[in-house]
Amino acid sequence: MAPLLAVQHLQTHFATERGVLRAVDCVSLEVETGRTLGVVGESGCGKTVLALSILRLVPSPPGRIAGGRILLNGRDLLALSSEEMQSVRGREVSMIFQEPMTSLNPVFTVGEQIAEVIRLHQGAGRREARARGVEMLGKVGIPAPETRAAHYPHQLSGGMRLRVMIAIALVCRPSLMLADEPTTALDVTIQAQVIDLIQTLQAELGTSLLLITHDLGVIAEIAHQVAVMYAGQIVEQADTGVLLADPRHPYTLGLIASIPRMGAKREALLQVIPGTVPPLYHLPAGCRFQDRCPYRMPLCGEREPALQAVAEGHLVRCWKRAGS
Repeated sequence: MAPLLAVQHLQTHFATERGVLRAVDCVSLEVETGRTLGVVGESGCGKTVLALSILRLVPSPPGRIAGGRILLNGRDLLALSSEEMQSVRGREVSMIFQEPMTSLNPVFTVGEQIAEVIRLHQGAGRREARARGVEMLGKVGIPAPETRAAHYPHQLSGGMRLRVMIAIALVCRPSLMLADEPTTALDVTIQAQVIDLIQTLQAELGTSLLLITHDLGVIAEIAHQVAVMYAGQIVEQADTGVLLADPRHPYTLGLIASIPRMGAKREALLQVIPGTVPPLYHLPAGCRFQDRCPYRMPLCGEREPALQAVAEGHLVRCWKRAGS
């Protein structure tokens, strides 16, 4: 069966005074119908730009999609006109942005903002759109939805604002939802509630999910497959259970080792990956992780490794670990 979303050799570049910044550099991935793909990596690795590229929301200038294809149900989104793409956003593909307070319009009530999406994409009248917006607020777990629909974003807590964003993203029942760090800045109990809510609504609506996060705990809880990004590239990809049980890329190993562990000795409680991500406008020859890698060998500084299969469905971009 063909995947719902197929990103093929996507390249998104930004023009800067220091050179061309390759934020997304030849990335390929797939999201299957009704499944969740987690994209994980530290800040600045290209995760958010990947999501914005799928929605064609990369600011131009200075950014541009320099190559590749984005196939949604076999249709290349990069070949659509601006008007056609506008009808796709919200109806077929939606996104939960990283910071609800800056994503929601402060001068409209949350009920009006949900209703606007319904009117725009489904042609409903004002009364029907408002009623469905209130119903959706109830579905995402907001108490007294009729009352809350008349509130402005600043009158809601961070957790409630995120639930409003989820309501906006799912009210038109899109086939694909992109979620950019949806649990950032929320306390642990609210994070768990949001994860449960996303899973429940995803199962109910049959929506596929591309989840962007730096939290491997969230990935383990919700994702069926994982793609690990570093410096604009995917360096490892596998089913979630396989990747967490048998990580092959040194960067993935470092991410897992950096998770605090209960009962660990003080000196082993927090581990770090030494060094920093190379600037994306001046990338080194060879492997992009070489300066931080404990397994470095001469070949790593000479040629860039390809993303290759080490087992069925398990891809790794590493000269040494792929063959270990």
